[in-house]
Amino acid sequence: MRVELAFGKNGLTLDMPNGRDFQILEPRWTTPLEDPSAEIEKAISGIAALAAGKRTAAISICDITRPAPNKLTLPPLLRALEAAGIQRECITILIATGLHRPAPKSEIEEIVSPEIAARYNVVNHFARELGQHRYLGETRSGTPVYVDERYVASDLHITLGFIEPHLMAGFSGARKLVAPGLAGEPTIKTLHSPRFMRDPRATEGSIGDNPLNEELWEISAMAGHDFLLDVVLTKGKRVAAVFAGPPRQAHARGVRFVQEKMTEWLPEPVDVAITTCAGYPLDLTFYQAVKGVTAASHIVKPGGIILLFAECAEGPGASEFAEMLKHWSDHHAFMDYISSHPVTVDQWQLEKLALVVRDKQVWMHIPGVPGEYHPSLWGRTFDSPQDAVAALPENARIAIIPEGPYVLARVREPELAAV
Repeated sequence: MRVELAFGKNGLTLDMPNGRDFQILEPRWTTPLEDPSAEIEKAISGIAALAAGKRTAAISICDITRPAPNKLTLPPLLRALEAAGIQRECITILIATGLHRPAPKSEIEEIVSPEIAARYNVVNHFARELGQHRYLGETRSGTPVYVDERYVASDLHITLGFIEPHLMAGFSGARKLVAPGLAGEPTIKTLHSPRFMRDPRATEGSIGDNPLNEELWEISAMAGHDFLLDVVLTKGKRVAAVFAGPPRQAHARGVRFVQEKMTEWLPEPVDVAITTCAGYPLDLTFYQAVKGVTAASHIVKPGGIILLFAECAEGPGASEFAEMLKHWSDHHAFMDYISSHPVTVDQWQLEKLALVVRDKQVWMHIPGVPGEYHPSLWGRTFDSPQDAVAALPENARIAIIPEGPYVLARVREPELAAV
């Protein structure tokens, strides 16, 4: 049987041998909206009252690693702000890069459209340039809070994103567009320190008692976060739902929608999970592709296999992450080291991978990552997708997740026997 996987821009066809015991876990896609533009216009109607009397506005948007439909959501929001009296030249659109690389001009046009790029002030965030941030104090737990001055100094503070499971914060959207999106390096490092990364509640789908989620909300409030516009995407990256308004309340509505539509329950763990990082743009780097591994880890039994297919067209990731991949061939040594040393940029993604390989095997087909990295990837690599499939145990129970982290998969806890 042939299975189509999300892989790069063009996908990957996998031939599963006859007789294998496998099931395909597709996202529980909901019906796309017939007229998403009308729904967006309706959802943002409250922005007029917020913008009244304001002179400037800042909008934080996702970078290229997130498939946010900015070309659909930005235009009505910009029109609403201008209709409320905020001049075009007083609107700043900030690309929330966090510690990712900045977007070049051609990429900015891809993110927002050439028309918006030409007519509005669209700028990158630079987390390492601490002088471009305002220090807002510390959170209750002691995180130093630095947020992009251009965002904080504006009269109206908006985020524009989408909601999906996130490997640390539970779900994306809302507060993540402020921190880490627009945060300074000291803030980002603290948020991604072992204190949060090793907390079992800081994982996909976890919101209520997730300490990282609460920390992000506290920071976004300190930065003056006034309004959000988040969407939920369905198959083909079409819009399934729109949520807008006061950040915390609007995001909570969106999360409930995703939880109801996306959670896939399995009766028991599987031996193997074949997964992806949902294709372009999410699988541009191995750094991002780790999300496919962590998302699948919840349904694989101890000692089982997670087989990742990710194009990684831009290689391993940023220089710091790439250097760590080469240097740390032993995940135990890596975890011990970062427990007693200052946080290094991007160590958190490798830490999340290390938490998985403690009790599971990770196999990979990642053609964009040069072979020099393969010996220290904490798992088995394959040059051919079919070679990887052929190497799987013959009697394994296999779950195939073509869209990777877009599926929120869990093993249903057995009900307690009646006493």
